[in-house]
Amino acid sequence: MLLAILGTFITNVLLGLPLFICLIVAAIIGFTFVDISLLSRMLPQQVFSGIDVFSLMAIPLFILAGNLMNGSGLTPQLIRLANSIVGHLRGGLGYVNVVSSVFFAGVNGSAVADTSALGSLLVPPMKKEGYAASYAAGLTAGSSLIGPIIPPSIFMILYASLTNTSVGDLFLAGVVPGLVLGLAFMVMNWFYARKANIAPQHERASIQRILISFIHASPALIAPFIIVAGIVFGFVTPTESGALIVAYAFAVGFISRNLTLKAAWQAVAETALLSGAIFLIIAASAVVSWLLAYAQVPEHFAIFLQPFVDNPITILLLLSLITFGVGMLMEEVSALMLLTPVFLPVALQAGIDPVHLGIVITMNITIALITPPMGACVFVAAAVSKLDITVMFKAIWPFVLVALMALLVIILFPSLTLFLPRLFQ
Repeated sequence: MLLAILGTFITNVLLGLPLFICLIVAAIIGFTFVDISLLSRMLPQQVFSGIDVFSLMAIPLFILAGNLMNGSGLTPQLIRLANSIVGHLRGGLGYVNVVSSVFFAGVNGSAVADTSALGSLLVPPMKKEGYAASYAAGLTAGSSLIGPIIPPSIFMILYASLTNTSVGDLFLAGVVPGLVLGLAFMVMNWFYARKANIAPQHERASIQRILISFIHASPALIAPFIIVAGIVFGFVTPTESGALIVAYAFAVGFISRNLTLKAAWQAVAETALLSGAIFLIIAASAVVSWLLAYAQVPEHFAIFLQPFVDNPITILLLLSLITFGVGMLMEEVSALMLLTPVFLPVALQAGIDPVHLGIVITMNITIALITPPMGACVFVAAAVSKLDITVMFKAIWPFVLVALMALLVIILFPSLTLFLPRLFQ
């Protein structure tokens, strides 16, 4: 049955069908192997119940908040702040690229949006200062992976809804791994700048200039603290936090007079389109997930990995290998929705903290955004840098390797993930 579902799904993807249709058709094929009489009753029921989760309402709210922040013109302010801090170093614009992604992560939480927004602003000047176009585009795509790891994160909200894990704990747990990933790309940039002889081209900013840049960027920098603090200290639920940050984004935009009514409407329209696509995928994935659970696939998977349950590191490495492979061929939301219910029982049996598992799965799913042939960030980076996609497919692998090395550090040292959630318990 499992092979039939996977085969049907992959075939439909190659035919170019919409993703939720691919999932629904794969589920229908799966029902023929299990019990076709369940199809008419369970398919509509699971489609509805899959999205009938209150915490999922936070997803469109966080997306809208990010779009409103972008419409308010805060992205250039974040880049100016990053430039004032690290722009004077050798390979300065490479560091600015990474640091801007760290700042931008707390505003948007979307790797694709990060690649598009920062790439259009940073790739052209990086090429002018001597960076290879493929490196500038690859660094932009790679550093954008920080977006879904540092809160807010759509992937973490989905994981929390599937596992009943605290969203606040997951958000806290994502901070250090996101910084580790950023540090990994900064180390990579250090080596590249020396190999390519990228000389410093900007003067060191004065303390006054840094403070001015910080003040201008502070409305965007405050946003993630509002989100995380409100959830962690119990003032608001994740959904209420999303509504609060939307109100904050509207206020910032209109008070600064940078958010026009046209830009606000465009932000709402883009949010509706993206949210609709995500919820269709969630609904279709819920049907396949129920079918896999009904066929006891998680139990069979646990039996398969039984010899390794005494070693949590080995289990996490095996789960990462599977997730990485699946993520290369499947859209990220559906991969997360399908794999999490299968992986969780095995991880719990191995004594792995669900929060740590959530960060590992999130990082794996996120890395898939820059892996060929389905990595969305690779296509966006190729577009903004005006490179042929085949060139990007070849150039992206060093950045994938760096991201995987950061993931390995997170797997080997769980305390990097867990110490912040435990600190606030």
